[in-house]
Formats: sequence, C-alpha cells, structure tokens
Amino acid sequence: MKTLVVNQGEVSRLLPMSDCMKVMTEALRILATGDAVQPLRDMMWLPDRRGLIGMMPGYLGDPEALGIKIVTVYPGNHGSAYDSHQGVVLLFGSEHGNLLAVIDASSVTAIRTAAVSGVATQLLANEEAGDLAILGSGVQAQTHLDAMRVARTIRRVRVYSPNPDHLQTFVERETGRQGMEIEASASAREAVTGADLICTTTSAREPVLMGDWISAGTHVNAAGSSVAFTRELDTNAVARARLFVDRRESTVNEAGDFLIPQEEGAITEDHIRGELGEILLGRNAGRTGAREITLFKSLGLAVEDVASAHYIYHQALERGMGTSVEFGGDRYIAP
Repeated sequence: MKTLVVNQGEVSRLLPMSDCMKVMTEALRILATGDAVQPLRDMMWLPDRRGLIGMMPGYLGDPEALGIKIVTVYPGNHGSAYDSHQGVVLLFGSEHGNLLAVIDASSVTAIRTAAVSGVATQLLANEEAGDLAILGSGVQAQTHLDAMRVARTIRRVRVYSPNPDHLQTFVERETGRQGMEIEASASAREAVTGADLICTTTSAREPVLMGDWISAGTHVNAAGSSVAFTRELDTNAVARARLFVDRRESTVNEAGDFLIPQEEGAITEDHIRGELGEILLGRNAGRTGAREITLFKSLGLAVEDVASAHYIYHQALERGMGTSVEFGGDRYIAP
C-alpha cells in the first residue's frame, strides 16, 4: 500500500500562508458546527521536564479527514539548530484507516499556528490596524509576521527578543525577506507602545507582555505558551481584554494565560467571550467597539493539523510532490 512522505521543505511550498489561512478558517468553522472530533491532547513529560512528547488526534467531517500529530516539544531548542517542535502528522483514510501520508510536523505547526492567528486578526482587529509588535524572534515570530501581512496592511514592524544576537539576525533576515524595514526594540515595552497589533511568540515561562502597556483598540495574538503552568501575558493584560479562543475546552484545561489569572481570582470562565468558529458562523459578534482590547489565546488544535495535512496531501498528489513508499496496511496473507 502506498504512503506519501512529505518533507519539511515541501510542506512550506505546498502550504503557503494565504492558503493555510483559508484552510484554517474552514476547519474552525466546521469545528464550531460540531462536525468534528477534538479530544484534549495527551502529553508525556520527560522526568526532568526538559521536553515532552504530545499526541494530538483529530477528525473533521467536511472534508472528511482523520489523523494525528505526534510531536516533541523542547523549549530549550530555541536559538539552536533544532526547532522546538519536531515530529510528524499522520493522515489516514477515513474509510479503511489506511495510512495516506507522513508529513513533517515542524513546518505544519509553524505555518498553521500563525495562520490561525491571522484568521483571528482578520476577525478581531480594527480594520486600520497595521502597527505591529512581535515579541520573540524564532520560527513563530517569522510565520506570524507572514500571517499579519496577509491579514492586514502592515505599516510598521517592531520586534523584541531578550537575546540581542537572535534579534539582530531576525531583523536583518526579515527586512530582506519582507522588503520592508523591521525595527529592533530595546525592550518589550518599547516594542508594544502604541502598537495596534501584538503577537507574543516566545518560550517565556513568566509574563513578557503587561496589561498597562497595551493601547486601547489593540488586538493581541498570544501564541507562545501552550501548557497550564506558563504564560506570556500578565493577569492585567488578560483581564483588560475581550478574550477569544480556538476552543473553550482546551483553554480551561491547558492555557496558563487563562488558568493563572483564574486561579488568582481575577477572571472566571465567563471571561471567554467565544471561539473563533462561533464568530465565523455569525453566532458571536467578536469585537464590538473600536477601543476594545481583543485577545486571541492560541493553543493549537489537532483538527488544524489534520486539515493542513489533508490539504498538503491533495496538493502534493496534484503537483507530483512528496515521496511515495510501500508501507503496508494490506491484508496479510501467509505465503
């Protein structure tokens, strides 16, 4: 039985940001209709907690897609030759359960995470928003810059990283790649002052964005933290904002940016104003005033990976990309 292997470079070519944002829009919409299966992810930490392996199965009913992402997360890899997220997305045929594709998860995660932030920005940011601040200088900073440029007309970009070498490398590379000036900021506060779009894409365990720094009318995408015991935003930042999420169940179980303010008594579950899919279905108004601060807390969902894998697989077949291998799955008959 044939299985298609799609490597890291091929994923980037098969899943451009603008296409991925359209795929994520549809996946979030289908999730909100209930035509999906999205369990909480299962994570196994190493004994010293330097890293984990996560298993994220999911199913979408339209188009029908079944799969699982298996990924290691090593925050200490930031700044090294290794991505912090590494693994595979396995796409299965929904009729017979046959393995259709093995797809690099590092690139899928990098692109689809930023694409969902891009969708959130399209739904929640003021139309004229275009003064962008990015906290972080890694892979997600790069892909979030791409997504923000699809979602809005970006006039200015400021970036902060606590590592000066990483910051300078990012600024030089992205200035050339984007064809616009990328400014290095001396502090996180300097980067976000006056910005109307903010993306946090760090591996920080403690807050890097304070509520007092955020201007009225700003939209924030918080994408760096994905576990219950770390956060990028302080309690005031979350409390000041109208909070939207990819999925409520995931947020109240896994998001430190929500759970820590809740534990402090600053917010309750009612602080979650809605899911992105509910806005897409017209069940939720999203932003209701130009001066509101809106916050999208991203955790990443298996259905986003599965939708991405389904799109990549069919694009690869159409374009003759990927490597086809004999992998098994046919009924075994003894010789």
